[in-house]
Amino acid sequence: MTNMVQHAGLSIHPALYQFINQEALPGSGIAVDVFWSKFASLITSLSPTNRALLAKRDDLQNKIDEFHRANSSYSTDEYRTFLESIGYLVSEPAPFAIQTEHVEPEIALTAAPQLVVPVSNARFALNAANARWGSLYDALYGTDVLSEDDGAERTQSYNPVRGFKVMAYARQFLDKVLPLVSGSHIESTNYALINEELVVTLRDSTQVKLANPAQFIGYQGQINAPTCLLFKHNGLHIEIQFDPFHPVGAADKAGIKDVVLEAAATTIMDCEDSVAAVDAEDKVGVYRNWLGLMKGTLSETFVKQGAAQTRTLAADRQYYGKSQERITLKGRSMMFVRNVGHLMSNDAILDEQGEPIFEGIMDAMITSLCALHDLQGNSPFKNSSAASINIVKPKMHGPEEVAYTNQIFAAVEDALSLPRFTLKMGIMDEERRTSANLKACIFEAKHRVVFINTGFLDRTGDEIHTSMLAGPVLPKGKIKGEPWITAYEDRNVDIGLSCGFQHKAQIGKGMWPIPDKMAMMMEQKIGHPQSGANTAWVPSPTAATLHVLHYHQVDVFDVQNQLKTRQEASLATLLTPPLMHSVSLSKEDIQAELDNNAQGILGYVVRWIDQGVGCSKVPDINHVGLMEDRATLRISSQHIANWLFHGICTRAQVESTFAKMAGVVDGQNEHDAAYQPMAKTEEGLLTNLAYQAALALVFEGTQQPNGYTEPLLHAFRKRYKAHQNL
Repeated sequence: MTNMVQHAGLSIHPALYQFINQEALPGSGIAVDVFWSKFASLITSLSPTNRALLAKRDDLQNKIDEFHRANSSYSTDEYRTFLESIGYLVSEPAPFAIQTEHVEPEIALTAAPQLVVPVSNARFALNAANARWGSLYDALYGTDVLSEDDGAERTQSYNPVRGFKVMAYARQFLDKVLPLVSGSHIESTNYALINEELVVTLRDSTQVKLANPAQFIGYQGQINAPTCLLFKHNGLHIEIQFDPFHPVGAADKAGIKDVVLEAAATTIMDCEDSVAAVDAEDKVGVYRNWLGLMKGTLSETFVKQGAAQTRTLAADRQYYGKSQERITLKGRSMMFVRNVGHLMSNDAILDEQGEPIFEGIMDAMITSLCALHDLQGNSPFKNSSAASINIVKPKMHGPEEVAYTNQIFAAVEDALSLPRFTLKMGIMDEERRTSANLKACIFEAKHRVVFINTGFLDRTGDEIHTSMLAGPVLPKGKIKGEPWITAYEDRNVDIGLSCGFQHKAQIGKGMWPIPDKMAMMMEQKIGHPQSGANTAWVPSPTAATLHVLHYHQVDVFDVQNQLKTRQEASLATLLTPPLMHSVSLSKEDIQAELDNNAQGILGYVVRWIDQGVGCSKVPDINHVGLMEDRATLRISSQHIANWLFHGICTRAQVESTFAKMAGVVDGQNEHDAAYQPMAKTEEGLLTNLAYQAALALVFEGTQQPNGYTEPLLHAFRKRYKAHQNL
């Protein structure tokens, strides 16, 4: 056992204590004793409410289970009346508009992609922070957006045939977003600045201007020989970069070497679903990286193609305006931090009774302390231009829990001597009780809310668990086509707009899960801006650079204006679970679904338990890489648990499926030197902690609070780490 440090009635792990005292507090203006005494007081005052809210979750679930036991069939009205009678559904507030002030322009005024990355991984965090700007040429050259036909293969060395395809695609994009008075960028041979206007020379020596001259903003280099021209369209910046001596620029008749796009305007640095942090050492790693981002000191050195590279935060970008005035644009994405939810506790700090404190309280206090350094100018960079700390709060159940988060944030502001409402709240609309009461949830945070977001996977996991006793659910692929999910997605936008989110806050949509399928993403993900969402999640900087093309194609704020008159999506439809009813599945269908779920669970869990990896590209059963985090695990484990409960499959069948899929997952990871096979022997399967964790997630799935995976994952990861330290 670690010797805990005693301070202000708390018992604190020495690694966390030293981090706070020696790294986070210096320069904050807060003394050590003041911090710990206020933190202790905050824990004492807030923890009883947290416990009561978790007890209410369990009580509501028990009552819903009792309803389904007593009612094999019921009408929509009967079900809604029941939910109202137990306090699951609350009355909607009178019409209101959010009153959040001091909102980042990237949140309020910009429609653009959003990255979500585990802040525990410094390299990923830096890549995401720097994804504010992305090379369109690189994104097109290195992905499947452009075909490899006719000699245009993706090769390690530069392929000029593919390069020509990239140039043509980029010129076509410029024609759409920066049209000329006549002619086409495809015909351009020169770009020059004459009398503060852009003049483009075409192949036939014709000189033309932009159809909208105001789109030209500024330049880099010399006015008579610019190296970069800066434009703006739909609130997003575009650079055309020139270098006739660059291998790409030399092959371009106008000397263009690249088109660079403002892409991920915002990024969520995640402490939650994409992170495996189970103890004090893990949490210190998370907090240290967030502190480094806020102080501008985070760096990461790694080896790529045999050479050491060091990554740091990107500097701001400097330009001259039309009248030679200096223009500065942020070089980095505006960073949110996502705290954990209300459920988990962490023994990095023990309260006066010797009990682990709630991790959500710990995250709020410590991530805000770290962000103080940004607000106080202790960094060469600026994250917040609105003197705010933007925190995404996940997995809240209904308006009471949002009100409690508001209470936590106010207490943290007082403890850190911050003005009221400095801490802004992002509400993840991913739990059924929140979706059904979304307007009331927003009302409770009306002075803080800057973000609502839908998440299909967690939302489906909670849907399955809440309605576990209602009946067997459809296969996962069919659930996506059910009316409730459309109602869920549409209501999120409808309610956000009715509450005044336009030009005040983000309405977000979920992740593109297949990072290697960018052509497919370009076909499908345009649906997010078309839905009225002014941000949507992407899995990589490259995906952000490509997805931003959709925000040039779609004026999201114009779409929102059109949607304001739409009738709000049906609550009754939202509350209709995706059950099988008359759907009949063959034995082969059932086995295929079990194979898919079990393989996905094992592929993710084995990395979580054995390597502490909370988010990665995990091959699915067809060997297609999918971005996996705890949300994907929640739906897969709850799905099998539901089918087991209703007799669609048997325990023996599930055990056999997992044993078979362990071999598949081992094969998919055979080139990973850090990987420890699960299925070497039958005895090995029975003793492998990752394999045991995967089975527990299914066989104990109906008993897990709201179907969450964290309690079991944390327990097994701690056992694994303890065994490794013997």
